[in-house]
Amino acid sequence: MSDRRVVILLGPPGAGKGTQAVRLSAGLGLPHVSTGDLFRENLSNSTELGKRAKGFMEAGQLVPDELVLEMLFDRVSKPDCAEGYLLDGFPRTIPQAEALDVRLAGEDTAALLLEVDDSLIVGRAAGRLLCKSCGNIQHLEYAPPAKAGVCDQCGGELHRRKDDEPEVVRERLVVYHDQTAPLVGFYENKGQLRRVKGDQSPDAVYADLLQCLEGVV
Repeated sequence: MSDRRVVILLGPPGAGKGTQAVRLSAGLGLPHVSTGDLFRENLSNSTELGKRAKGFMEAGQLVPDELVLEMLFDRVSKPDCAEGYLLDGFPRTIPQAEALDVRLAGEDTAALLLEVDDSLIVGRAAGRLLCKSCGNIQHLEYAPPAKAGVCDQCGGELHRRKDDEPEVVRERLVVYHDQTAPLVGFYENKGQLRRVKGDQSPDAVYADLLQCLEGVV
């Protein structure tokens, strides 16, 4: 086995993966690698990989999984990922998971699933607030800002994303159950899946995630 540790966060949109990824990254000392961030960085910096991805996007085509994997493994080849990394947002489909599995041969891998009912996710999304400046996530009920509309972290403007509208969230959940939920069985069959109840407080979820990783990574 490799000394490098790979943690994959799974769960429906709105389960709290982003919040827990930040905490786990700091707690485990592992870089948080988001494929969404990788796309933005490669496109904005006009890298070779970014230009290739842009060509597919401008043609109205999906970026091939192999190109996404190239972006990912270009990122995790950096020195800060020498001891491992935390994956958020990838894989999303069985073919992506199979391709990733080939590339991760020998790596010490754990998949953490945040389990949350759909009805709770829709309610959670309705109260979520995102900072336009630093990307900090707050919530009207669970993490209300000290001053309405103002980020506690940097003082930037908080707003509600269109993606958090109830009808949009329900559509995203349909896609998740169709395309991404099968990953649960994939990692369970490999003996790499750990389940955590995501309907607890953020602190309780974080504590359970760390407990799941004891002796694994």
